[in-house]
Amino acid sequence: MIISAKLIDLHQRRIYPATIEFSDGKINAIAEISEVPEDAGYLLPGFVDAHVHIESSMLPPSEFARMAVVHGTVATVSDPHEIANVLGEEGVEFMLKDAAQVPLKFCFGAPSCVPATAFETAGATLNAEAVEKLLQKPEIGYLSEMMNFPGVLHNDPEVMAKIKAAKALGKPIDGHAPGLTGETAAQYFAAGITSDHECFTYEEGLDKARLGVKILIREGSAARNFEALWPLVQEFPDQIMFCSDDKHPDDLVKGHINQLVSRALAKGCDMFDTLRAACVHPVEHYNLSVGLLREGDPADFIQIHDRNSFEVTATWINGEKVAEHGKTMLHRSETPAPNQFLAELRTEADFLMPAKESQTKLRVIRVYDGEIVTGEEEGTLPSNGFYQADPESDILFITVLNRYAANAKPAMGVVRGFALTKGALASSVAHDSHNIVAVGTNAKALAEAVNAVIKAKGGISATDGAGETKVLPLPIAGLMSQSDGWQLADDYADLDKWVKTVLGCQLRAPFMSLSFLALPVIPKLKMTDLGLFDVEIFDFVAVEKSSG
Repeated sequence: MIISAKLIDLHQRRIYPATIEFSDGKINAIAEISEVPEDAGYLLPGFVDAHVHIESSMLPPSEFARMAVVHGTVATVSDPHEIANVLGEEGVEFMLKDAAQVPLKFCFGAPSCVPATAFETAGATLNAEAVEKLLQKPEIGYLSEMMNFPGVLHNDPEVMAKIKAAKALGKPIDGHAPGLTGETAAQYFAAGITSDHECFTYEEGLDKARLGVKILIREGSAARNFEALWPLVQEFPDQIMFCSDDKHPDDLVKGHINQLVSRALAKGCDMFDTLRAACVHPVEHYNLSVGLLREGDPADFIQIHDRNSFEVTATWINGEKVAEHGKTMLHRSETPAPNQFLAELRTEADFLMPAKESQTKLRVIRVYDGEIVTGEEEGTLPSNGFYQADPESDILFITVLNRYAANAKPAMGVVRGFALTKGALASSVAHDSHNIVAVGTNAKALAEAVNAVIKAKGGISATDGAGETKVLPLPIAGLMSQSDGWQLADDYADLDKWVKTVLGCQLRAPFMSLSFLALPVIPKLKMTDLGLFDVEIFDFVAVEKSSG
């Protein structure tokens, strides 16, 4: 097949009319010509998401692919950490099998931190031996984000054995060190870790970039760091990649890595530097079998209408046209879905929070919109033997319930930032162990929302506390749906809208923000099924503050 268009050559850093001849999945020849029709558009390498948890789209890889190719994505660097925390190696195998049903090129990593910490209950454990076994698979391209940075800094034997295994196999090691700078950051990356996607301030990104670290600029559904970090594209053009990390289905409908490209160009970033961050750098860093529009490469490329909008008009992978004019050309496929959900229904009494004395100062988790970091505030709640939430002051209850045991006791705390006026919302997507996390205005509503998730064997739910409860089932490991991706996006958007209009939530992505409140590796206060956790001191703290 031959295509003629204006070629955006990211290697020579020039644009020229060209014909691309390809067959059997490979590019046979590229020839510069004198001119092409004005409406021929432009051809360039496809986009690569340099770090994403496919599970957070609530879709299995095959369905994620159907949606992503529409936006010009031809490959992802995917950490199956979420499903591994639920199902261990079985979960990783599910992702590999399902991904094999579609042409999009998934590079999966070996999850390095399952469980992420010892401060929560997970469904599985991947020790150094299991991680090395995964790394030996050809489908596993790297060691996923090393979240246990204290383990790296203190030379924990298990942590260092995983790093050693990746080094021995010549596979990259991803970083995860939010807020780490200076000498401790230098020590962390000196262990052989080469990237970081957790920078949320320019100063942090600058510090790590100066160490030679590859900086992944993240713009997902919860963590949105582009505005803080985009100047690094200009200052360290050879060290930048783009990623989404976590992308909910309604956001995936709107766009993917193409959105970051458009925004960087709008900021005045050099087009070639921007496109190399989106297309070339992930391929080179992770040794991906993705074509970069050179003779002999796999025929992976995209067509755009113009260089202003960067609207993707067609996507090819291995010479197969997989999307055109906003429509996917990939067929749906299903892989048998695993799950692990043992929690049993709870009662209102399970979510009552005993009060020791009135006006006791409480540690309040502070949620920030668009961030996965949280803060710590101080607050009080009225009580009648049990604390009562105070929606007017936006101090609500938060609970995390172990999904892997039948009758575990819910952990209880308080949170600010959701602004619910009534009801509750709950989710079994709760990073990283994926227990059930819920926020609500009273114990009855919490029970209703949590029970809706339990009945569905996983999902997200919301209730107004007065008889109306909505649930979106996620039967694949309690994380992903078997629905058509666009239908799931509509259903999710409807539930998201209901939470905002009926329950009063003011967060941009309520369920994404909710899912990160149980993650005890991101500062500051988080809630696990074992209690309130202070990430900065890496230990549990009491919800009630000592009067002394």
